[in-house]
Amino acid sequence: MLPTLRQDLTLHPGPADDSGAPTWTLHDPAANKFYELSWPAFEILSRWSLGDPQALLDAVNRETTLTVDEDDLEAVGQFLSYHSLLLAWRADDTARLDKMAAAHRTSKAMWLLKHYLFFRVPLVRPMPLLQRFSPWVEWAYSPRFWWAVGMVALLGLYFVSRRWDEFTHTFSSYAGLQGLLGIGIALSFAKVLHELGHAFTAYRYGCRVPTMGVAFLVMWPVLYTDTNEAWKLMRREDRLKIGAAGILAELALAAFATLAWSFLPDGPLRAGVFMLATSTWLLTLAINASPFMRFDGYFLLADWLNMPNLHDRAFALARWWLRRWLFGLDDPMPEPFPPGRRRFLIAFAFGTWLYRLGLFLGIALTVYHLFFKALGLGLLFIELGVFIAMPIIRELRVWWRRRDDIQWNRQSRRAVVLFAMLLLFIFLPWRGAIQAPAVLSASQSQALYSVQPAYVKGAAVAAGQQVSAGQLLVQLVSPELDFHLQAAQARAQQLQWQVEQQPFTDKLQGEGDVLRRRWVAVQAEVSGLAEERKRLEVRAPFDGRVIDANLFLADGAWLARGEQLYQIIGETGELKAEAFVGESDHAALAANSKAVFIANLPEFGAIRCNAAQSDDVNVAGLEQNYLASTFGGPIAVTRSHHNGLAPTNAIYRVRLTQCDRRVLPRELPGTVMLSRQRQSLAGEVWNKLLVLMQRERGL
Repeated sequence: MLPTLRQDLTLHPGPADDSGAPTWTLHDPAANKFYELSWPAFEILSRWSLGDPQALLDAVNRETTLTVDEDDLEAVGQFLSYHSLLLAWRADDTARLDKMAAAHRTSKAMWLLKHYLFFRVPLVRPMPLLQRFSPWVEWAYSPRFWWAVGMVALLGLYFVSRRWDEFTHTFSSYAGLQGLLGIGIALSFAKVLHELGHAFTAYRYGCRVPTMGVAFLVMWPVLYTDTNEAWKLMRREDRLKIGAAGILAELALAAFATLAWSFLPDGPLRAGVFMLATSTWLLTLAINASPFMRFDGYFLLADWLNMPNLHDRAFALARWWLRRWLFGLDDPMPEPFPPGRRRFLIAFAFGTWLYRLGLFLGIALTVYHLFFKALGLGLLFIELGVFIAMPIIRELRVWWRRRDDIQWNRQSRRAVVLFAMLLLFIFLPWRGAIQAPAVLSASQSQALYSVQPAYVKGAAVAAGQQVSAGQLLVQLVSPELDFHLQAAQARAQQLQWQVEQQPFTDKLQGEGDVLRRRWVAVQAEVSGLAEERKRLEVRAPFDGRVIDANLFLADGAWLARGEQLYQIIGETGELKAEAFVGESDHAALAANSKAVFIANLPEFGAIRCNAAQSDDVNVAGLEQNYLASTFGGPIAVTRSHHNGLAPTNAIYRVRLTQCDRRVLPRELPGTVMLSRQRQSLAGEVWNKLLVLMQRERGL
């Protein structure tokens, strides 16, 4: 006789599958899980009360157009037993349940490891709230409202486009406490609205929302809403609307916030709407809309494809394809799919694995930085082992268990070749070049700057002119410097007269040698000011050509202290370059290495340099603005009062000389390829791990 079904199970009609056959949804209220049933499974379950297996099969075959046999009945029975959907009242049922519980039981350490990264805390039961306020939000489901949202979004983008520079530089002005307060309130409001969008939409389509609460993802609080009952709905379109409601709510909020930013005054409220108009909806699209994790985007894709358990089914298909492609294993396909759907699911599975690889690496690094040294380092390796290494090891174990099924064929030969190439790529020391940002300039190259706030007097040399050493380029006049020089000269004359009259005056004799020392000091001050005034006569340091001149070098124009006036290069044709490498590349630089400079201008070509010399001290301030990130360059910098453009990471200057001769119109940014000590990827990773462990141990 057939075992007895649990009495609390319920059946709901579901959407038709891809072939047009009807489906049903089985609800287990104890576990709050939903199972999609095929037509044959439904017909078998609907006659389960007959008790006798043969009578059940005869009834299905007689009363429907289906043809089912003992294998179909056994598959349904195994499904019911595996998911604990049968009534357990016999001794063997108790043993079976104990065995299943033991299989899923984990140690306290493993449970803590799996749950400290993600756990949920239910906070409210929202059904009374939804019942009371649902009529108040009916307007949000009308087409006219969403037409209005579209118009508001277009209007907001139009106003922002007229103040684009101000909009793109707004975030930096909200770094204070008030700005952070506004941003925090805005983010909280947006996420609450996101979850309410799910809840109200689910209630609108007849679903019960049992809980709403907060989930902690790597200790970061994230709101959640339990909308599992959406699986009871027969129409896929309704489930899609529930899944998309949160994203649409935030996008609508971002549209109104974009428009509001153009009219609000500066303050916390404007900081909040700016965050809503930018980062909030970007994060929503990047995280919630991603189908690679079990967020809104995953359920939307699963409903759109009509494929519950999308990840598990795609992963099973990808593993089947991988074993067949690598070893030629002729296993049956886990599920039959059309060729186009099969290719999509396999590509989706590999994309999900790559996405999760990057995500788990990021989580591991986050955990490493959240805790103190020893614990952070241990958790880093545990995360890498459990979430990255263990899935790979499990698949390798399957390959090892099935080693007798693997034959020497075209696929296995291809797998061996690919594996050998991978090992060579990892362990062969083929990395013999370093790519670094650089600036190419003439060997004789010098920038001239204004040493004082001054104005231009007379004509100045223009860009492109040939100059000779010592030639006057521009005459600057600093009234403030002239005033200080005249005052110092007057004091010097007065002190000179006092020193000359000292032998004849008792009062001056009383000052003794102090008077002469004061006179000497003022004379030194006069000499210094005179030398500073002489530097206002800007002259060419060598024979060459002016390649860049300040546009404001006109008679009477004022210039600030430190403002660049000219860039002059020599006419010898000799070139040099300065490259900047990171700390690990600096340690791997080969002695007497050569280099090739490739300019950002493709038509300029490549320049070879035969000598490279690296500094032993890292660069404190970057002088080459072309390479700074604040000017669009590749080197990340921050502005510092002491060092100007200070690199965020340690970089070292490499000076390249004995370069090919070439006429250089101006300084050129580009990339340098430097030779290095050859090292394998495995060796480089191992060295970095050793450095990390030594640093964390405090060595």
